[in-house]
Amino acid sequence: MAIPRPELERPLSRKAIWQGRAAAFLIRLLGLTLRFRVEDRSGLLESDPDHPLIWAFWHNRIMVLPVIYRRYFPSRSGAVLTSPSRDGAVIAATMRCFGAASVRGSSSKRGAAAMLEMEEWVRQGFDLAVTPDGPRGPRYRLAPGLVKVAQRTGAWVFPIRVEYSSAWVFEKAWDRFRIPKPFSRVNVIFEPYQTVDADAEGDRFEAERLKLEQILNPDHETD
Repeated sequence: MAIPRPELERPLSRKAIWQGRAAAFLIRLLGLTLRFRVEDRSGLLESDPDHPLIWAFWHNRIMVLPVIYRRYFPSRSGAVLTSPSRDGAVIAATMRCFGAASVRGSSSKRGAAAMLEMEEWVRQGFDLAVTPDGPRGPRYRLAPGLVKVAQRTGAWVFPIRVEYSSAWVFEKAWDRFRIPKPFSRVNVIFEPYQTVDADAEGDRFEAERLKLEQILNPDHETD
């Protein structure tokens, strides 16, 4: 699958590319065994919007998002925000195998540049995928960057919640990363898309941030 706007892609090391290909192979293989159950509260499956979306989901549920992306929204294209670290490079290489580009940056590295790149992607009509508690956490805490991009571009925020009936949990990882076990059930909830008040500042901005966090985070406070 060709990625959109390849001229914007930053070079990746050979090691990252091969690791990404291996990860993509394993994700596809695992995906064949999983039983997906989708609750589409957004209505987007019935009427695919001609409007950029900012996909928002927690960092520890990222494992199955490439499968969801290609299975339920094959006609959409865009970029994933990944950190500029070596792990971020592997994620970028993995997503290339699923036809998604990448924007490399985080709050501590290339933050301003990544913000501008994300805004440009949206203005060109492409989607963005963001884990708003990544890359370092706190877990299930929505960072303000997603709200800012939505404000500046008018993109709709598309909250996605994912739950596994059975999963391996990396207890020592900051996000308690999860990998669904083969043949387990994956419950996917597409929440209604959200718009963000373009003029919100101060307390109103915090209210917008908290609204999105609560949509993504109704049950995760203690897990």
